[in-house]
Amino acid sequence: MPVPSSSLKSRIRSIAAGYPELIAVLVAAILGLTVQRPLAWLAGHQGINVLLAILVFATAVTIDPAALRRLVSAWRSLVVALVVGITVLPALSWAVSRIVAAGSLRDGVLVVGLAPCEIASVATTAMAGGEAAVSAGVLIGSTVAAVALAGPILTLEAGRAGVSPGGIIANLALVVALPLAVGLAARACAELPARQRAQPSAEAPARDVRDAPSSRLLAATRVLSTPRAERVASQTALAAVAALVALIAAEIRLSSAYLAVAGALLLFLAGSALVGRALGARAARPTATALLLTTSMRDFAIAAGLAAAAFGPAAAAPLGLYGVAVLVWGTAVAGTLRQRTARIPTENKNSTPI
Repeated sequence: MPVPSSSLKSRIRSIAAGYPELIAVLVAAILGLTVQRPLAWLAGHQGINVLLAILVFATAVTIDPAALRRLVSAWRSLVVALVVGITVLPALSWAVSRIVAAGSLRDGVLVVGLAPCEIASVATTAMAGGEAAVSAGVLIGSTVAAVALAGPILTLEAGRAGVSPGGIIANLALVVALPLAVGLAARACAELPARQRAQPSAEAPARDVRDAPSSRLLAATRVLSTPRAERVASQTALAAVAALVALIAAEIRLSSAYLAVAGALLLFLAGSALVGRALGARAARPTATALLLTTSMRDFAIAAGLAAAAFGPAAAAPLGLYGVAVLVWGTAVAGTLRQRTARIPTENKNSTPI
């Protein structure tokens, strides 16, 4: 029996309302694959790094300072996630890389498990209603671990790799650390108690003149704590993710050789998702969401840098395909978990595991 057109349109609208991130990412991927030349030019001129910095900042300003204080209670989960990320995931990527014929494509797949968690995983965690502060903690910790240990692990796995961390550290400082610190600081200023923003003074005329610039700055940052500002930041993060997917897709050059690469990367994605779910099995729902997404989403851009540094530029080729797949996965999971959370009574949100 055919489905009435009105019912079909209603179903499409319902899907669009429930999964806006996934739809945006899929449209961006199609755009990137069809309009490759100009987008590839942008990708080759720091476009990816610029979008990552925007994404990190937009996500950081949505993180409530109180959530950062809750990191103390989640320190065990955080430590376990970091240890698993630098031990289990590299072993998993090495195992699935055996599917691919020896050469640069296999080397590229091998490196995926050594990358820190995807920068966009902080944004997808926030989209899913998870604990973005935990994701930020995993991002920082996994980045430090990758920089410190990627070289020795690659040497152990491949027997011929060497990675100089200097350039990677400088790039991560500009793309991740700086916008993250600025965004968190701006949001923290927005949350200052009113008595700290403007204290009455007996020396009003002179002090008011001296304090005018800082008062204006505090007034400006105060806007960041409003619901409207959070919506704008979330929309900016989504736009950055979609643009990022378009630039990555523009870098993909598909051929028959990529069939084995795609199979290996999908196996890695599935395996890392199972590991992430296991890590959050006993955690509260927001923390479990963060652990699932940060563990299953590894940073394709940093992985590409590691692959190029260790094996040459050709080894970075599979990472564009992985980048599109992992961002589609992350936004799909964010939409699914958000829909599921909406059906759970508010009082049970912090106690029900995924």
